[in-house]
Amino acid sequence: MVKYATTKDKANSKECFQSIPRQLGKENKKFQYSIVKKGSKASHFAGSLQWIEDAGIINRCYNLSIPELPLDGNAIKEIFKVYLADTGLFISMLEDGTQFDVLQGNLQGYKGAIFENLIADIFSKMGRKLYYYHKDSGLEVDFIIRYKGECVLVEVKATTGNTKSAKTILKHPEKYHVYHAIKVGDYNIGKTEQILIIPLYMAFLLKEY
Repeated sequence: MVKYATTKDKANSKECFQSIPRQLGKENKKFQYSIVKKGSKASHFAGSLQWIEDAGIINRCYNLSIPELPLDGNAIKEIFKVYLADTGLFISMLEDGTQFDVLQGNLQGYKGAIFENLIADIFSKMGRKLYYYHKDSGLEVDFIIRYKGECVLVEVKATTGNTKSAKTILKHPEKYHVYHAIKVGDYNIGKTEQILIIPLYMAFLLKEY
């Protein structure tokens, strides 16, 4: 950023970049310009965030108005999450000592964000565009993908394994037209009713469109 960004964009791009761990540490991980700098709006930082994306440093994950195909046609372009294109870089941005904690298996409060960033990283490298689903009612699914010709929910779980939002959507096929979900986390392979369970390292196998 310091070397290649224009003089006008250098400071703003750096601030956007440095805010990403804070953004992902929130319960609702939607990217907010006001977190980059208090009181800021999209008009001030949107260009700088775009510069970071064009440089291949981040991946955007767009919210869907409804979890239904075609995904890009239902994407809300103004509402998105931002993940680092390199999960190792993301971990290196956290406070000193975090890298040692990760090696010890102690991810603490950022465990969910690290797992989500890892799956976003894997999907992006597979050529998948990133989408998620969030409603103000509290309904939220980490990722939505097209898999085997269907719209499929993907929940990334770091601790409890609770898939409440996915189960709610699956219970109402007449409304959402979704019939399958995938739970990804520190698990063995398994299946429960409509939910396929796989370990994190197998996410790259979800490549059948």
